[in-house]
Amino acid sequence: MEKAKNNSLETTVTDFILLGLSHPPKLRTFLFLVFFVIYTLTQLGNTFILLMVWADPQLNARPMYILLGVLSFLDMWLSTVIVPRVILSFTPASKAIPFGGCVAQLYFFHFLGSTQCFLYTLMAYDRYLAICRPLHYPVLMNRRLCTVLVAGAWGAGSIHGTIQATLTFRLPYCGPNQVDYFICDIPAVLRLACADTTINELVTFVDIGVVAASCFLLILLSYANIVYAILQIHTADGRHKAFSTCGSHLTVVTVYYVPCIFIYLRAGSKSPLDGAVAVFYTVVTPLLNPLIYTLRNKEVKAALNRLRGGRGATNEKK
Repeated sequence: MEKAKNNSLETTVTDFILLGLSHPPKLRTFLFLVFFVIYTLTQLGNTFILLMVWADPQLNARPMYILLGVLSFLDMWLSTVIVPRVILSFTPASKAIPFGGCVAQLYFFHFLGSTQCFLYTLMAYDRYLAICRPLHYPVLMNRRLCTVLVAGAWGAGSIHGTIQATLTFRLPYCGPNQVDYFICDIPAVLRLACADTTINELVTFVDIGVVAASCFLLILLSYANIVYAILQIHTADGRHKAFSTCGSHLTVVTVYYVPCIFIYLRAGSKSPLDGAVAVFYTVVTPLLNPLIYTLRNKEVKAALNRLRGGRGATNEKK
């Protein structure tokens, strides 16, 4: 009897079936096109930012735009980890994902997502130094230190992803294998485990809660100091310029953190809203980031004009 019990706790699942987003069958083609267009625009928009930062000497010399370039790179890969599987779910193709593929998707999703959390915090710190400590900014946030901080964010994100993937898949999975979600993520996968998941849910709550809450609190602290410093500026033009500089980042932080908190601090929830909320910060946010950071950014527009001017001058010489 004991042997049979132990055997029943061994992982026998070789693949998972991603059920995807619930939708009326009539909308399948429409949703396929919507997500395909979103994915294409996300890649194009973030590639545009990467190329702008790389090609313009004035942008790639400033930590703010180095961080923005890293964010675009993260958005491209986060979108690639998630969206192609979502698009596939609207086709007649098999919805199966190998066990190893599910492990990889969960790892990279949390690796890239947590790295993004750390990066948003660094971006807030950069704005804090630029506005509150302008005279010391070149010393406190130079290109070398920025590179070290970004490397630290990548390293911490990798550790976080490893912890979450290891804890999730150390549990036995012996069937069923249908994941009621559009990706392999912790809450949905844990429901299929053949063992008690209380400890996993607690660790998920604490780990992700600590990472998200710590980053969010540091961002709020940075912006509290920034707002105080801005209010000390006597000219309306100076206040407007400072607020517009920070407004883009604060908008992105809000649309990223609120859905994350909604999903992961309710790990045991089976609400039908979870899928829609998760789509917003995994699919829509990477699309919005290039728009938010470029449409109102005069420096990016100026860099684009410089590149156009340089190209025009080159053509005239020829």
